[in-house]
Amino acid sequence: MESSPASSPNAIAIIGMTGRFPGAKDLEGFWESLVAGVESITFFSAQELRAAGVEAELLADPAYVGARSVLDGAELFDAAFFGLSPREAEVIDPQHRLLLECAWEALERAGYDPRRFPGPIGVFAGAGINTYLLSNLQHNSEVMGSAGTFQTMLGSSGDFLATRISYKLGLRGPSLTVQTACSTSLVAVHLAVQSLLNSECDMALAGGVRLLVPRKGGYLHQAGGILSRDGHCRAFDAAATGTIDGEGSGLVVLKRLSDALADGDHIHAVILGSAINNDGSSKMGYTVPSVEGQSEVIAMAQALAGVEAGTIGFVEAHGTGTPLGDPIEVAALTQVFARSGYSAQSCALGSLKSNLGHLDAAAGVASLIKAALAVEHGVIPPSLHFERPNPQIDFASGPFYVPVAAIPWVGEGPRRAGVSSFGIGGTNAHLVLEEAPAAAPGSASRPLQLLVLSARTRAALEETTRNLAEYLRRHPKLDLADLADVGYTLQVGRVAFDARRFVVVESTLDAAEVLSALDPKRVLARAREAGERPVFFLFPGQGSQHPGMGADLYRTEPAFREEVDRCAEILLPRLGLDLRQVLYPEEGDPEAAAKDLKQTALAQPALFVVEYALARLWMEWGIQPEAMLGHSVGEYVAACLSGVFSLADALSLVAERGRLMQEMPGGSMLAVSLPEAELLPLLGRLSLAAVNGPSMCVVSGESGEVEAMAGQLAARGIQIRHLHTSHAFHSVAMEPVLSRFRAAFEGIRLSVPELPFLSNLTGTWIRPEEATSAAYWVRHVRQAVRFSDGLEVLFGRPSAVYLEVGPGQALTALVRQHPRRPGVPSVLPSLPMAGDGRAADAALLRTLGQLWLAGVEIDWASFHGRER
Repeated sequence: MESSPASSPNAIAIIGMTGRFPGAKDLEGFWESLVAGVESITFFSAQELRAAGVEAELLADPAYVGARSVLDGAELFDAAFFGLSPREAEVIDPQHRLLLECAWEALERAGYDPRRFPGPIGVFAGAGINTYLLSNLQHNSEVMGSAGTFQTMLGSSGDFLATRISYKLGLRGPSLTVQTACSTSLVAVHLAVQSLLNSECDMALAGGVRLLVPRKGGYLHQAGGILSRDGHCRAFDAAATGTIDGEGSGLVVLKRLSDALADGDHIHAVILGSAINNDGSSKMGYTVPSVEGQSEVIAMAQALAGVEAGTIGFVEAHGTGTPLGDPIEVAALTQVFARSGYSAQSCALGSLKSNLGHLDAAAGVASLIKAALAVEHGVIPPSLHFERPNPQIDFASGPFYVPVAAIPWVGEGPRRAGVSSFGIGGTNAHLVLEEAPAAAPGSASRPLQLLVLSARTRAALEETTRNLAEYLRRHPKLDLADLADVGYTLQVGRVAFDARRFVVVESTLDAAEVLSALDPKRVLARAREAGERPVFFLFPGQGSQHPGMGADLYRTEPAFREEVDRCAEILLPRLGLDLRQVLYPEEGDPEAAAKDLKQTALAQPALFVVEYALARLWMEWGIQPEAMLGHSVGEYVAACLSGVFSLADALSLVAERGRLMQEMPGGSMLAVSLPEAELLPLLGRLSLAAVNGPSMCVVSGESGEVEAMAGQLAARGIQIRHLHTSHAFHSVAMEPVLSRFRAAFEGIRLSVPELPFLSNLTGTWIRPEEATSAAYWVRHVRQAVRFSDGLEVLFGRPSAVYLEVGPGQALTALVRQHPRRPGVPSVLPSLPMAGDGRAADAALLRTLGQLWLAGVEIDWASFHGRER
């Protein structure tokens, strides 16, 4: 039967892969070497072998072959990264160390931070014999004595391979060390598949590792044995005499296909079916392979996959290159293919051992990675050293051929491959792969992208920055959707360490250039401070409004636009116009729009709408305020977000407040650099409108009297500044509106605050009886705004981040200038000041990046839309 992987409930997606192989430090290098037909076998000189401890007598033996595939840098390990002391690292099998690093990299390549993944993640893995213990550790009495028997056992035993990965990475799924000799890692993959299908975990790491100590060495060739006579593996060739010892490590990250598609994961290939069995005793000897056992496991995997053998275009074979093993393997494959019919020489047959030798416990996963890359890229790599077929293999009339050069993989239907791995002792494994279904097209949620990078150390941050810049430089044709995927992956698929950096960019080329140059005006970096970083929202009052405030956000941020639209519809009957036409006129005179917004009747509701929509946008992105402080009308935004007013009631009150104030005669306001106690005796008939700092007050009243005070203060050398206002807010001039504003509360329900905010009237936390009293909000119109007192209360949390939620940066300046602030506070504006030339969306993303730099948790999933 034919099946589509997307419709199969048993399909498993490979969403991440990593491997460290001889001659290739990463998957990209591995694939390039495979396609190029590179043999990564090292032949050591007699001098190197003598230095490695090989005895002279052994070196003189004609049967000794000084060859091995060697993994570069296998002795290196970042112990501190995983919280291990140098002594702990010394007693841990290097195979375990290497696989631990690969596990971290595999999850990064899959795009997942395990600490944020909601489900259990399993680990299924195996390792080769611990030659580090046998050849090194047990002879080092100092290390053994210092570490102790128990710690040495924990570091040396294979029992602790998988569970150490689970412990260090915080993985809560099944954690199994698998051991079936040469088939270990493919059996591990099969067990991971079964665990996923049984819902024991929602993601799984599977694979294996093999390292040899001493690092340089060879072997004695024995006629009829598994090891090659000359250090080359000639799989399926007439001259084949066996394989070579090899090193390597590989892991795949698996997920149920349905989940991978739903989550927008990158899918390398799909496992349609997998099977394992054992040869039993019906064979010539314990180490001899069995046609019956191999054909049975291959047929079982194909049946579970629901595919006909003839639809498979490539088989990555076990391929040891032995005169006995190769014919048995091809005979078993041919038996299975013959049951459903096949075309002669229609399926390519490959053996990774011809490139790398035998990786033992890592062999199966290495073959799986090779096959998955072939399926993904549509290219079948060559199998090396094949000149004349083994005379016991009938390639001419069978379904298989051995490619001697890389060939394009073309044909009808989806690309499918089989992968085999057979262990000494008879445990066989086979998987059937299919190319991934076409991915849904991605899209960018916004025209600008925020790229974040972090590392444990500053040096590592510099390196990862260079890596990203180089990657983007090599892929200049990545479009905006691709760049958005890069940004999303960096945000959700990486652990956020303390050394951090971010940049806001508009294109791939822009990102590559800016990251390479590290322009300090655009690329910001800092070390995250330890501990929690509470966020305090600050809402500005009248005077900060200007035409087009948040216009870019209205175009690019749906959450912001929806809130502005909702508010404008509610206000329509109250204002008699659509506020959006004032805020964001499609065409018109900017000066006319500015004149409209100077009217108090429009300025106050316009400020409320922009600040409320902006706050809701921040909250959707996971920036939840621990407390809030508004300045004058800004307190209405805080109260509404806290649940004191419904949105409709808040808008009704703010509109009425602005209307009544505008009906009053005009007046003036003056900022004065004097303490409140010194200013009060000078007021006369003027009013104290605001206390913004210990020596920063605002005077309000009739324009002539304000001008007279300004002259007197200037003559004394006291710094003053006229505020651009139409009325004398928070002064005696507002008293005629108080009773009329009190009537606006009829029928309005006031509720106890659910989020704490500070009172302008008292300068401390609002009390429930105040918030729910109409009299409080009436007095709020007349009395002074005690903003400075409110700030001093918030200063009690020195680790806090202050976020001005509204247009301009007036409150940002008040926090920074306050002499009683704790050190240098983290205070950030949401939007640019009017006329500074920066777009609102760019400014907002920059502030989001700065919040992340400071250590504030961001809900990146909500920040994005259809990114993958």
